[in-house]
Amino acid sequence: MSTTASTVTRGASGNAARVAGFLATRLALALVTLWLLSVLVFAGGQLLPGDVGRAILGPLADARAVAALNHQIGADRPLLTQYMQWIGHLLHGDMGTSYVFREPVAPFIGSALANSAKLGLLAFCVVVPLGMAGGVWAALNEGRWLDRTISIVGLSATVVPEFVSSIVLILVFGVWLRWLPIEASAPPGAGVPEQLRHLILPVLPLVFIFFGYIARMARAGTVEALDADYTRTAILKGLPPHVVIFRHVLRNALLPTITVAATQFGYMIGGLVVVETLFHYEGIGSLIYNAAKAKDFPMLEAGVLTVGVVYTVANFVADALHVTLNPRLRVRSAE
Repeated sequence: MSTTASTVTRGASGNAARVAGFLATRLALALVTLWLLSVLVFAGGQLLPGDVGRAILGPLADARAVAALNHQIGADRPLLTQYMQWIGHLLHGDMGTSYVFREPVAPFIGSALANSAKLGLLAFCVVVPLGMAGGVWAALNEGRWLDRTISIVGLSATVVPEFVSSIVLILVFGVWLRWLPIEASAPPGAGVPEQLRHLILPVLPLVFIFFGYIARMARAGTVEALDADYTRTAILKGLPPHVVIFRHVLRNALLPTITVAATQFGYMIGGLVVVETLFHYEGIGSLIYNAAKAKDFPMLEAGVLTVGVVYTVANFVADALHVTLNPRLRVRSAE
């Protein structure tokens, strides 16, 4: 008995060590990715056409004033010096000072990121249960008209660009019917219900895009689980259909869907430039777009790098969920 217990303990500790090693490798790759992203972001900001001092002071500003401003903000220094100074300050929590607002960048980034997180979280809470339910329902009716309808509607909604669905929703529900506000930002002092009402229209294009993808993943996983040996064994044991579905099928079928949905959460926060611009929402995507137009390099670089961090964290969380919840990956990670 003691020998068996020690064997089980060693196996559990070995699995934990393998999971920890896998996650450590993923974390190291994430850090390397962020460093490469910082180089690309800085280089991309420097390649934007136009002069920084001229963009701040205007086209009619004196050339000497423009040169003095460029010297003051360090835009005339060597690129390597600028990058090392920027990344050094960034590692110490200093995102720099905005060229346009002449104030620290960090508060702007924090406020915009919080707004995007609110919009993305609401869309995530709507589309993930809806997509999973649609995929499971389609799988339980495989080959029937309901399965085809859900698949066709989901794929059709996925291929429609965000700006097209957003404009249609604005025209129908905001202009013609006047049921919903066309601006996502609620007035100051608005309560939670009023804020949610302003976010309904911006959330719908995201639901349209991600519903088909999540539903297809859930459908594929459910179909595979329905054909698995453990499902047949549960049926042969005489278990009720609802017990087979909830305890055996969904438990294994939705695991890949959950981890894939976690990776999409990064896009729902940082990839909303079109939606935030059309609905006049002060999120991180809109902030990056306006910073690029104004050639506000500190704001632009900090915003893009923040989005990269969000994507990286979302992917790392998805990997952690997948390898932790899936025992087959824990064994495979040791190979």
